[in-house]
Amino acid sequence: MAVTDAAIDKIKQMIMSGELTPGDRLPKEADLADRLGLSRNSLREAVRALALINVLDVRQGDGTYVTSLEPRLLLDAVSFVADFHRDDSVLHFFEVRRILEPAATELAALKMTGDDVAALRAILAELPPRPTVEELVANDVRFHQRIAAGSGNPVLASLLDNLAGPITRARIWRGLTEERALEKTVEQHRAICDAIAGRRPELARSWATVHIAGVEDWLRRTLT
Repeated sequence: MAVTDAAIDKIKQMIMSGELTPGDRLPKEADLADRLGLSRNSLREAVRALALINVLDVRQGDGTYVTSLEPRLLLDAVSFVADFHRDDSVLHFFEVRRILEPAATELAALKMTGDDVAALRAILAELPPRPTVEELVANDVRFHQRIAAGSGNPVLASLLDNLAGPITRARIWRGLTEERALEKTVEQHRAICDAIAGRRPELARSWATVHIAGVEDWLRRTLT
């Protein structure tokens, strides 16, 4: 493992120094191993490891390339980890979301264009008058993804998107058991949208906090 870690670090340094940039093809295996002073086996293990976290893209019969290194790719590992949560640790994900989501919503109120706001309202309008829990959750996910994208910060948007797994399941659970959960969600979504449309970042942040904290508080009471 120590040798593989060293190989990973050497490739990482090539990327960080700009010697390899997004989209570049790595030199041939034999040449790169010789240049870095590595065995070909160690180099292969390093390439596999970096491919797993979307830093490298191994194309069979073509070669190995540096990926785009976009946040959505590099932060996929967060989603992978989130999928292994236990019921008690889902609260930790909500705590993180309670920190990030209001910040994204505040930024969205400052940065979303008129067309962005119209698209956000269109998402709300797609919800049927009497939605099922599954329909509401799907609509809720799209609503929050649109706001996160509207923050103008791709790292923040990717982090929030990758937290959705355990949080989505908690939303479904809440919708099936808590009275008026569906109505509360719709009301709060409208309030968030109105605050964004009105260019009122502090109000948008406040409504987002209320929205996330409400689900978190319910879940905390349910699990304790």
